[in-house]
Amino acid sequence: MIDGCPTHAMVLAAGLGLRMRPITENLPKPLVPLGGRTLLDRALDHLEAAKVESVTVNLHYLGHMIKNHLATRTNPRIEFSDETAQLLETGGGVTRALSSLGENPFYVANADIAWEDGPEPALTRLTRFWRDEAMDALLLLYPVSQATGYDGAGDYCLASNGVLKRPRGNPKAPFVFAGVQLLHPRLFKNAPSGPFSLTHLYDTAEGAGRLYGIVHDGTWHHIGTPTGFAEAEVLFRKSRAFDEEAYGE
Repeated sequence: MIDGCPTHAMVLAAGLGLRMRPITENLPKPLVPLGGRTLLDRALDHLEAAKVESVTVNLHYLGHMIKNHLATRTNPRIEFSDETAQLLETGGGVTRALSSLGENPFYVANADIAWEDGPEPALTRLTRFWRDEAMDALLLLYPVSQATGYDGAGDYCLASNGVLKRPRGNPKAPFVFAGVQLLHPRLFKNAPSGPFSLTHLYDTAEGAGRLYGIVHDGTWHHIGTPTGFAEAEVLFRKSRAFDEEAYGE
């Protein structure tokens, strides 16, 4: 377990959102509202609740709109990593922002997902499971069979001790990476320059036996297409209606 809570995080918000068109023709995907609150704010709300002090948000497509949207947000403190000149993908984006992410493990969350916590916040569960001597990356997973808005074949197989393996020879895997993770800066020690996917570094960590995962015990929605977004909206409304009935709101 980490001694204290991670104080730094990054939200990946530089994607083009091409599969979400026409919704994203004039709106960056992180600012798409789900249940009346943007995907970006939902991620930041989770990080704020986890007592994260500083969050770096990378920018590319319609980045000025994201900057304007966050201008009045004071908690957590927001820093920007501008990728307007060149989109660096997930790995390149985090690598560029490392100087703002501190020397200890930090959270990274995608801005094209929405999750609701189970009995314990997902970020807290990641922190509790972390073992610094054994891990370079700890990924939040979700069962493919339960995933909404996701039509892929899965990403990882999970051992009983939390070690992750990508399937070899069989394209299907029982768990999809949920876009929320805890990473140590040493994962980026030999990172390439320029654009690259974080998957490259996951593969390196996997080869060293230092890639781990836990399964999310709440709900999770991948917001990748208008159809997936509509499905998430329906399910979110149902869960909110249940909460309001249960708590008399």
